[in-house]
Amino acid sequence: MKTNQLSQLLSVSAVLFFSTVICNKTTAQNKNYATTIATAADKIEPKVIDWRHDIHQNPELGNREVRTAALIAKHLQSLGIEVKTGVGITGVVGILKGDKPGPVVALRADMDALPVEEKNDLPFASKVKTTYNGKETPVMHACGHDAHVAILMGVAEILSGMKKDLKGTVKFIFQPAEEGAPYGEEGGAALMIKEGVLENPKVDVIFGLHMDAQTEVGKIGYRPGGIMAAVGSLKITVNGKGSHGAAPWSAIDPIVVSAQIINNLQTIVSRNVNITENPAVVTIASIHGGNRDNIISDKVEMLGTVRTFSDSDQKLIYDRVKQVAEKTAESAGATADVILPYEHYYPVTYNNEKLTAEMLPTLEKSAGKENVLLKPAITGAEDFSFFQKKVPGMYFFIGGLPKGADSKTSGPHHTSQFIIDDKALKTGLKSLSNLVLDYMEMTKK
Repeated sequence: MKTNQLSQLLSVSAVLFFSTVICNKTTAQNKNYATTIATAADKIEPKVIDWRHDIHQNPELGNREVRTAALIAKHLQSLGIEVKTGVGITGVVGILKGDKPGPVVALRADMDALPVEEKNDLPFASKVKTTYNGKETPVMHACGHDAHVAILMGVAEILSGMKKDLKGTVKFIFQPAEEGAPYGEEGGAALMIKEGVLENPKVDVIFGLHMDAQTEVGKIGYRPGGIMAAVGSLKITVNGKGSHGAAPWSAIDPIVVSAQIINNLQTIVSRNVNITENPAVVTIASIHGGNRDNIISDKVEMLGTVRTFSDSDQKLIYDRVKQVAEKTAESAGATADVILPYEHYYPVTYNNEKLTAEMLPTLEKSAGKENVLLKPAITGAEDFSFFQKKVPGMYFFIGGLPKGADSKTSGPHHTSQFIIDDKALKTGLKSLSNLVLDYMEMTKK
């Protein structure tokens, strides 16, 4: 057995051991809280669904979530929660102080939508268009952030109604630009941290969730350790020599060189990365060069992404991408300029093992033990990882696939057919609310 495989097995075993030890104590202490939360979730569910539909119908791109932020701030203020706006450009932070002393528990929801045209036949489907990269672009909540916001607004209402039971403080973090800030701008979790979102009061622990359109509604997916990959966006510019298309011998053709670079990059994962230990991805997703059929361009630009689950693999792949691109170009008489990371960089979304073990019984209580599943690592990325670099955190998934639907044909995330079942929202309400109460009970001063 490989060292990393053994480490992963021991990590999962530790979660199961700790959760068994903790389960009876936690459940007994918080039984009444769970009942109160479940009742409140039932009552507030229609309102949360309405919020989600409204946000879905009025999506906004990263660092532009002005309407969404105003909706959130107004609701939090109506609950008597202390509100800070304009954090990380359009972010909203709510602070709810319980009647008893205790830890500061942060809950995070991301607010931004994507430049995707919705093709779902829904009464609340998005028809919004805006300017993105200088072009008019349709906008859609194609990753469930509308649900995340609605859930956290609902959790704020539930917990504000239980203020006397709170043994500590809850910090509600509504974050812009999780999908990445516009090029040339700061944004997202990193900017909110830079502006002090984890201070005053200082956060002790943070929880976050994400919709999963390919997992059946009512289910929760979790994983100790790395649950989502680190990501670095990539730009390669190949510089050659232009010529008439009828005389390619007079050119150093950057399109041919780019094709060779793309093929050679595929050997990094297949021949350089030990895939028995960690998965990895190197993808070229965009290539642009030339503008006529009879003109060989002098330049090609490529965009791509690198996904890794360890710092050592990340360094290996970053170094190899640069080496492969530059040396392949050099062998053809061209040059290649590599920027990695380019627009975006997120670390590994890493769930603290001890925290995950302690809170697993809470997830099971919220959804039913049979509905809480150990989830494989995901090569997608999340900037929730920046929060986890500063404080212990746990990130998990809630199913949004309608019961009986086929996960293989249901619209995946970041596509125009992405869709989730509103019934998933209640699972989010209960799980986040229970996590707050249970964590405070376990760590009460």
